[in-house]
Amino acid sequence: MSDHFPRYAYEDFTIGSEWSLGSKLVTAEEIIAFASVFDPQPFHLDEAVGKSSILGGLAASGWHTASMFMRMFCDAYLLDSTSQGAPGVDYVKWKRPVLAGDTLTGKTTILDQRTSRSKPSLGFVKMHHDLFNQHAQLVCELEHTAMFSLREPIEP
Repeated sequence: MSDHFPRYAYEDFTIGSEWSLGSKLVTAEEIIAFASVFDPQPFHLDEAVGKSSILGGLAASGWHTASMFMRMFCDAYLLDSTSQGAPGVDYVKWKRPVLAGDTLTGKTTILDQRTSRSKPSLGFVKMHHDLFNQHAQLVCELEHTAMFSLREPIEP
């Protein structure tokens, strides 16, 4: 059994606070590997086809972009939190292509939070996430509610 106590709990996700998602270099190899298994459209698999498409180059699948976001989110703070998962995603918008060689950065903004009425040890945190390429262009935005355990549960 681990004696690690998560650094972040529900109480840390205050409305209006911003959290960095760090950075991630996107490689051609990982774009092709992901697409080969999950989204084998030609512009995700072949540089020449990608360049001749409206995407302008070998482009990551939108689902790959969402997966890279999830990894950045986990590494930035989620894996060191009291996360209890999420009831779903409100939306994901792919704003522009993510191309081989891009470096993604991102941030999370906390929009709202509330404690559970039925589970006093649980809180809901509404989050908005933005991913940018190296030119500070928005490439993806997501919004969802995450569930975190409270550090100090509310007594009923």
